[in-house]
Order: sequence, then structure tokens, then C-alpha cells
Amino acid sequence: MSATTSETRHEAVPTKTSDRPQRERPITPYFDLKKDESGRKYLEVYLEGIALLRLVLTNKGTAFTQEERIALKLDGLLPPQVESLEQQVERVYQGFCRAPSDIAKYQYLRALQERQEVLFYGLLDAHLEEMMPIVYTPTVGKAVQRFSHLYENPRGLSFSPINIDRAARTVEGYPMEDVRMIVVTDSSAILGIGDQGYGGLAIPIGKLALYTVGGGVSPFHTMPVALDVGTERIDLINDPRYLGVRQRRLKGPEYEEFLDKFIDAIRHRWPNAVIQWEDLSKQAAFEVLERYRDVVPSFNDDIQGTGAVALAGVLSACRLKGEALTDQTFVIHGAGAGGIGVADAIVDGLVTSGLSEAEARAKVFVLDSKGLLLEGRSMEGYKKPFAQPASRVADWRFEGNAPDLLETICEGGATVLLGLSGRAGAFDEAVVQAVAQNTERPIVFPLSNPTANSEAHPAEVLAWTEGKAIVATGSPFGEVRFQGKVVPIGQGNNAFVFPGLGFGAILSEASKITDGMVRAAAWALAEYTAEEHVGEGLIYPPIEDLQETSKRVAAAVVAQAVKDGVAGRDDLPTEDAETLRAYVAERFWKPEYLPFVHG
Repeated sequence: MSATTSETRHEAVPTKTSDRPQRERPITPYFDLKKDESGRKYLEVYLEGIALLRLVLTNKGTAFTQEERIALKLDGLLPPQVESLEQQVERVYQGFCRAPSDIAKYQYLRALQERQEVLFYGLLDAHLEEMMPIVYTPTVGKAVQRFSHLYENPRGLSFSPINIDRAARTVEGYPMEDVRMIVVTDSSAILGIGDQGYGGLAIPIGKLALYTVGGGVSPFHTMPVALDVGTERIDLINDPRYLGVRQRRLKGPEYEEFLDKFIDAIRHRWPNAVIQWEDLSKQAAFEVLERYRDVVPSFNDDIQGTGAVALAGVLSACRLKGEALTDQTFVIHGAGAGGIGVADAIVDGLVTSGLSEAEARAKVFVLDSKGLLLEGRSMEGYKKPFAQPASRVADWRFEGNAPDLLETICEGGATVLLGLSGRAGAFDEAVVQAVAQNTERPIVFPLSNPTANSEAHPAEVLAWTEGKAIVATGSPFGEVRFQGKVVPIGQGNNAFVFPGLGFGAILSEASKITDGMVRAAAWALAEYTAEEHVGEGLIYPPIEDLQETSKRVAAAVVAQAVKDGVAGRDDLPTEDAETLRAYVAERFWKPEYLPFVHG
């Protein structure tokens, strides 16, 4: 059997009957998950000796028992003492703490991940709040920028013009037989740092770590992918240590043909895999999503994940204010993939709350670098649905061809200000105070990442509004002390949505990730926050709640997949919310060592 089996899949993804392409091939033997007569799980392994220690999936290190060491020809290859997973976690945590810098801590964790997969997740699980900024934003951005210089171990799959015509054969070389979650990037627009070429592979690696530790997706069913279609960075192309292809980016029909070959190969090898598109350029992000969302179950986290998280935060803030979503008027500063994704989610939320689509769009003002989006001016196609008619601003006072940020807030009566511009300091005192003039408690979310690109510092926003603003950020900020009070600053982190969305799609065996499933994720996050944390003044859960949040999101996504008619299973317990949540929790992967038996 392969390294992944039907039981390894959380007992949640049995053989699927669908119209997706199926395949038959010999399976490379590594191990098989089995149960004894009493129902206890164990691994029947088909490796022994040093090979067992060198395979990251099967290496338990000092946790191999004396009996296992003898049976599996490990006797003498390990230190005499046998340790538990908890003891190993304590030891490697001390090594993590000794690392002198964030990037050194990142390298330490990556090395551990390539040595002992289960131990890596045991460590991450025990110290998630501390380590999440290392494996994910903001430290992962530094790792991306230095990827070729830091490179030590391979992970995932890479496709480039060199091997894309062999894509079907390339996927055959990957050791996981049953991949269910794939994070894919072409590294053209990594948040805050732009085109990074092949180095962007570090982003899918980090995202998938959160899918596992935060979202319950077994690491033995995940795969990071780099689509190395080139780079526009001449400095990278000329860097003698750069590991990617040394050419300008493929564009237009060549780019589309490249992606078609990739998708075809994935569908034939892993017909049940869910794909998350990550860090594509803003134009490609929308085009790729529309091109493939009906071909494979897929979503774009920069668009849909960001939108869902922002909507959930606004819903929580409205609850904190004691007002309805429909009472608000929104200004969104930034019209890239994230900004348009947020605008779309807010409009959807307003319609769900009872407004017509026209009424909802009239409440959402979106600005790009040229000012407010207005019909008739030149703009990319994905922005046009959010352009206001010229009649909407006919009686506004503004200079130039379109209202700027301050003018839009003042004339539009904005009560909610959302920043996705990537422009540090874009929310200055005048801008924030203008929102405060329109409402007793302004909602101000500077959501741009990394921290250096945040539109404002939370302490400034609170000071400018005499502590009345409800603030959340995209990057992690510490609590703020204002006039003797401690004000928690929620982080609108996409990790509150995408792991649960992906896990729910896997459990339901969804043939498509619908807009309804993304909407369900947003509302589930808001409802969880309302139940557990709004009373404490929080509008997002703390990171320590990530697993519970993901379970709630996943259950909502499963229920919506059934409702939308895209679930591939007809035995899901969706009639009762508590039963469904228990069903999800039972299938949530946790790091543990199983007994090994020689096969």
C-alpha cells in the first residue's frame, strides 16, 4: 500500500464515485494504516533500518520502542532512551528558543519538518500562537525573499517550462498516493513583496502547515506546488544562486496552456484534490479562478479567503456596536485581489441581510490608486462591477477626476473603513477622524500585510478617535493601552477561514467550492466569535482558538456543500449542527505516534 490509505484520510474520504477522471496504477509501498481486533490503530511498515529513519513520514526518532527497534532493525541506530512525543516536543522547543532570529527559527522548524513530520506538528500544536508568525506571516515573507540562498531540502512539486510537457509523468513521482489539498502559487504577487519567482514555494509550504495544525487536514494528504513560469525580476534572473528558471514570465495563451497541462495532470493523478490558488497577480487571480472553478474544486484565498475574513470581522464589529450590517456604509481602500474580494463579500453579506443587490452596491465604495471607482473611467474588468455610477457622486464636492479617500469618506458618509492598499500610513489622522464624524463607533481595519505596510497603527487609530474606534489589523499587533484600559487588537487572519474551508470541502468531497460555501465560512467565523469572544470586546478569536474555529467553519462548509448540491457523499449528518460538528471533530488530524509492525 502507499503512504496514504483510506483510513489515513480521517476515515472521511472513502472511494468516491464521480465524473472526475479515475486512474489505476501500481502503488509504491511505504506503510499501511490498519486496526487490530480491538479497533486500535497501528502502522504496518514496509521499510526497515536506516530507510525508516530517513523517511520523514515514518521517522519517530527516539520514540521507537525497544520492541520496534528490534523488529524493524533499528537496534543500535538510536540513543538508548525511549521518549514520548511530549518529551521530544519539550526538547525541540528548547532548540527553537535558542535560535537567534526569526529567520533562524524558521529554518529550525523547516529542518525539523523535513526530519520528523509528526514531531514538527506536535511542536507546532503545542506552541501555535508563538510559532504561527514564524511559519506564516510575517517571517515567511523573509524566507521567500531568501529562498534560493536558504534552500536545503526539497518539498512539494515544481512545474516549469522545462518539465510542464512531462506533467503527467512528473506527478507520478510524488510519493503521496491520495493528495486531497494542494496550495499552488506562481509567485507573481506575494503580499507586500511582489514577484518572487521560484522562492514563492515557501508560501504554500507555510499555508499547508496551517491546514494541518489549524485545520485538521492530514499532512500525508497535502502538497505544495510552485508554478515557476519565470519572473520579471532581472535581479533574480542574474543571481547566480537563484534556483528558478531564468526567463521572463509566461503570459497570455502560453500561461493558460501551461496551467491547463498542470490541471490535467493533477486531475488524473489525484481526482479528489482541492486546489487553493495563492499569490497570483491580480488580473490572473480572477481569470484563473473563473477558468478552473468548475473544472476542479478550487478557490483563491487572496480573493475569497480575504473577503470572508473581512466580512466576519465587520459582522462581529457590528454586533459589538449593537447595529446591523445594513446600517453601515463602506469604504474599501485598495482594489487588487484582496480589495475586490472584500468588496464582493461585503455586497454578498448585505444582500444576505436583506438588501437588493443595487442597494448593497450603493453602500460599498472602492478606491484604487486613481481614486473612487466610477463608471466610464478606464479600469481593469474585475473592478467594473464595483464602479459607482457618475450620478452617485453628482452632488459631491471633490477635486480632480474622481474623489480621493478623504473626499469619499466625507461625501459618502462612511462608517466602515477597510484598508487593502498595501500603503503604509494611508489612514492618517484626517482620514480616521472623518470616519468618526459619521458614526459614534467607527470601524477601522488596516488589513494590509506585512506589518510595515499596514495603513495605520492601531494605537494611532484609537488615539485619533478618543478610544471609540473598533480596530482590527491584517498583521499581528499587540494590545494597546489607552487611558488606563487594555484594548485587544484582533487580527483579521485568513487562517481563520481557509483551513476550515479546505477541510470542509475535503470531508464533503465537494465537486466545486461554491460562493455559498465561502459565505458559510464567513458567517460561521462571525457566529463563533459572537458566542465566545464578543463579550470580551474581541472581533476575531485569539490564535489559540484556531482549531476550534476551523472545526466550526468546516462544519458550516460541509452543510452548505450539501445544500448547494455539490457534496460527493450522501451520508453526511447535516440534519443536526452538533452531530455534524462532532463528525468533523472526529476526523480532525492530530499529531500522534502509532505502534509500528513490520509488514
